Parts: sequence; C-alpha cells; structure tokens
Amino acid sequence: MPEADIDHLYDYEPEFLADILRSVKTIAMVGASGDKTKFSYGVLRVLHETGYDMIPVNPNPKLTEIRGIPVVHSLEEIDRPVDMVEVFRPKEELYAITEKAIAIGAKVLWGQIGVYDDRAAKLAEEAGLIVVMNRCPKIELFRPFWKPRLDLAI
Repeated sequence: MPEADIDHLYDYEPEFLADILRSVKTIAMVGASGDKTKFSYGVLRVLHETGYDMIPVNPNPKLTEIRGIPVVHSLEEIDRPVDMVEVFRPKEELYAITEKAIAIGAKVLWGQIGVYDDRAAKLAEEAGLIVVMNRCPKIELFRPFWKPRLDLAI
C-alpha cells in the first residue's frame, strides 16, 4: 500500500487512492445505514457489488443486516481482519473511531466527505495506518484512473 505525507483535506494523488482501493479487500463501514435514502447505503451497495467484503457497523441493536450482509454493532465485534475502516460519522467522532481502528489492526482509515480531523490523522499515521479523509471511495472508483475489476464474475 502507498505511503505519503499529505494534506488530508485536499491533496491526494489519483494513483495513491487507486492503490488503496486496489489493495483493500475487507472494509468495515462505521455508520452504515439500512435506510436506502442515505448516502452510506448507496456507497455500501456499490462497494459490495464491486467485490469488496463489506462489514456494516451500526450501534442500533435492532439493525441486524443491510442488503443481506450481517451488521456488527461496534468495530470490536468484528471477528476477522479488516483492511480499511470507512467512517460515515460526524468528524467529531473520528478520533475515537481511529483509536478503535488501530486496536483492531486496520491498515487504512478512510473518512467520508466532510469527515476529517488532523489529530485523528496523526494518531492513525503514527500507528502505521494509511489515511484518507474527506473523500468517498464510491466516487474514487469511477474516476478516470480507475481500472475495472474485470476478474469478478457477473
């Protein structure tokens, strides 16, 4: 995976993001929603259909699955390795989520559009995580640099 010293609000090279999206397989989405009108639902759908192993994370005990994918209620409940923690929560929650992402051994911390925190980025990078903030992986998948995953069955 790539390494970089970057401005987490704006400055990502296209190949840096593409390398991340090519290298990760399992993504825990903190703030995943079962509401089809929510942006997180659409992002989860596209990433799942693209072939990523998605783990929706939502604290609501009544939410047990999204799109047939079992929901976990915290990062600590995940029972397998996680490559990337994608955050769909207010930026004020990012530092605490970063601590949990580090604790579960994630390799990448990705904050959705509007989700950024310099302290969280520093904490994650010092722990060896690659950090992307204020970006959407669904959008990045469709940028011109992206190469389709043609190895997937239809």
